[in-house]
Amino acid sequence: MRTLELLAPARDASVGRTAILAGADAVYIGAPAFGARASATNTIDDIAALSDFAHRFRTKVYVTMNTIVFDEELQQVEAMVWQLYKAGVDALIVQDMAYLEMKLPPIALHASTQCDIRTPEKALRLACSGFSQLVLPREFTLEEIRAAREVAGVPVEVFVHGALCVSYSGDCQAGCVAMGRSANRGVCPQMCRLPYALVDVDGREVAPKRHYLSLRDLNQSHNMRQLVEAGASSFKIEGRLKDARYVANVVRSYSQILDGIVADAPGQYCRASAGKSRCEFEADLSRTFNRGYTSYFLTAKRPQVRMASLDTPKWAGAQVGCVTSPYDARRGFFTASLGAELANGDGLGFFDSAHRFNGFRLNRVEGNRLYPAQPLPELKAGMELYRNSDKVFNDVLDRADATCERRITVDIALAAVDAGRISLTATDCRGCSATLVVDCDYAQAKADQREPRHRTMAKLGDTIYELGTLDDGLGDRFVPASVLAAARRELLAILDADAASTYVYDRRSRCELAPDAFAALPPLTYHDNVANRLAHRFYTSHGARVAQGAIETASVKGKEAETVVMTTRYCIRRELGQCLCTDSHGAGLPQPLFLKNDSGLYRLDFDCARCGMKVVKV
Repeated sequence: MRTLELLAPARDASVGRTAILAGADAVYIGAPAFGARASATNTIDDIAALSDFAHRFRTKVYVTMNTIVFDEELQQVEAMVWQLYKAGVDALIVQDMAYLEMKLPPIALHASTQCDIRTPEKALRLACSGFSQLVLPREFTLEEIRAAREVAGVPVEVFVHGALCVSYSGDCQAGCVAMGRSANRGVCPQMCRLPYALVDVDGREVAPKRHYLSLRDLNQSHNMRQLVEAGASSFKIEGRLKDARYVANVVRSYSQILDGIVADAPGQYCRASAGKSRCEFEADLSRTFNRGYTSYFLTAKRPQVRMASLDTPKWAGAQVGCVTSPYDARRGFFTASLGAELANGDGLGFFDSAHRFNGFRLNRVEGNRLYPAQPLPELKAGMELYRNSDKVFNDVLDRADATCERRITVDIALAAVDAGRISLTATDCRGCSATLVVDCDYAQAKADQREPRHRTMAKLGDTIYELGTLDDGLGDRFVPASVLAAARRELLAILDADAASTYVYDRRSRCELAPDAFAALPPLTYHDNVANRLAHRFYTSHGARVAQGAIETASVKGKEAETVVMTTRYCIRRELGQCLCTDSHGAGLPQPLFLKNDSGLYRLDFDCARCGMKVVKV
């Protein structure tokens, strides 16, 4: 039976708790340092507390330490790994091969998507190096996922929801080159979300300034069965900067989908964690932040559907109506034909005549009259109206734990031991068990005690448990409710202890990489992100030649007149209907093409054979 893991982001321990209660099988959270989101750090104590909470549900906690590491940081990194190991963390998600050369505890290592696993061969090399789970690129098709899983022989993790990086992760140097802020060091300036003008070789604008590199958000909710069948085991939600509202809604959505897949294939799949989640809201992915959705390349290497959000990198929201009369400055309202019920406090927006998105808060709704919080002179009749903040929905999600709870089902058996003792035995859905014998002299009851005993044993509201079945073998014996209640509390404490003592951690896999594993490959360049002596030693000890270090190191900076700063499967020509292979040879746009904004000039090199694109800083 194959386990399916829903992996959720945790900005902090509180959001991690919400994710677990909403149905996550694992969460990933930033370490105190060295995570690819430098602003999403957490203390060791907070991570330890989250691990304790998570493990009660057999939910795992992965910590991201997926930046490249400099020589002077190696000792600090090694010490931090030991702290995290002692804090009960299940695995580390890393990019830098230095971790394979450090003196670490036997904690499991997962290969981050920053490792840039573009081929089955690289997946195999990483699996042989000791990584027990591989995070595959967002760009992979179903066939590529299947091939990587079959070749690597270890569980593979795929992204299913959230923001998309336009470049292959780990191979984006745009921020470092243009602004001195490196994605591989956790301070990505999001160059892909900026507006650019599209210009020709003479600098003439051939298309207006738009967000040409800003992709829509990933949504594989309709493709989950195909992903499972392709061999994926872990399904990752992106968003380590997202709040509890976002996490609760998205986790709940995908958890329900996975539950349906498991139910439809009894004996074939199971969830990786234990317990039943319940939330007091109806999950709806359209009501959570997104830039519009795409399934990216999952079903085709050359998809014809649009995948960029050219007009705005923000969340426009779901369309809720159309403006029927412009903003009346004197009376402070405008009118609209509405297709959804709005509420005071909703966040709305529209695209003006220049295709700029304008957002505003709705102060008051009176039928089809809408009173915005600020003047809207740009608003014209005929413009579509969008909602990107649903006040009613958000109010529910803002309640404690986003209204979610999670329970472990426990079956309890009561039995008479002898005239002076009774026993209580508990077994739960985690496979844990506990038995308690308590003193209780025999006394015959005057009335049937089964229902009162059931009520007493079912009072589990202040615990993580809920009563499944009660096998009451006490017959006509009278047991005071106070005795049963005290015994129930002690029984569950023993069950908690058994759950803690039987929790199974993943452990580091052995390195079985051949000494000449890299010998036949081209020399490593700045695209391979070798930033320290231990990573250098790892590669060279397995036959690699290192021609360049990471671009963040002094060995490369300022030495190249032209630098490839992004390598993408996304193609601007294809997105604009100007593919050089299929759309009349792209006659509407000249060759070569450049992107230009305040950060610099970037040539677009189109690789038609591989159906991709490189962005070159010139």
